[in-house]
Amino acid sequence: MTTTPAARTIRNSSTLPVTWWKSSRSAAQSDCVECGVVDAGSVAVRDSKVPNGPALIFDRDALSAMVDAVAGGLV
Repeated sequence: MTTTPAARTIRNSSTLPVTWWKSSRSAAQSDCVECGVVDAGSVAVRDSKVPNGPALIFDRDALSAMVDAVAGGLV
């Protein structure tokens, strides 16, 4: 069986040609993630406190599964 990673890493997220946004639930807190649409099938996720730090690039299905797992208390 061959598998492919659900996410890949970019070392410097500021090099991605995306517009980043934070969750509306983040308010004034500093412990936030930001997302940016990379292309029709991929979304980048990074730590908002480290804009030049790494980002994970998820395909949309993998990101959706991760969000569902977190929301369901599985992670």
